[in-house]
Amino acid sequence: MIDNSIQHIKNALSDLDKEMEKIVMNLTLSLKEKDNLMLPILLEKKVLKQTLEDLEYLKANPPAPDQPCGISKYRND
Repeated sequence: MIDNSIQHIKNALSDLDKEMEKIVMNLTLSLKEKDNLMLPILLEKKVLKQTLEDLEYLKANPPAPDQPCGISKYRND
C-alpha cells in the first residue's frame, strides 16, 4: 500500500515538473505571468515532496504493530 502511494506521488511530481517546464519555455508569457502560474505548482510540489519523505521514512522505519498512535497525549478529556 505504501509503495503504491509513493509511486503516485513520484508520478505527480514528474507531471508537475513537466507542467513547470512548459510554463518556462512559453515565450509569450511575461516573467510575472510565469511566476503567478508557477507559484501554486511550487507549493504543491513542496507538500508532495514532504509527504514523499515521510512515506519513505515510514517504509524504512515502520512502527511496531502494537504501538499506540500517541494522539491521546494531546487530548484534554
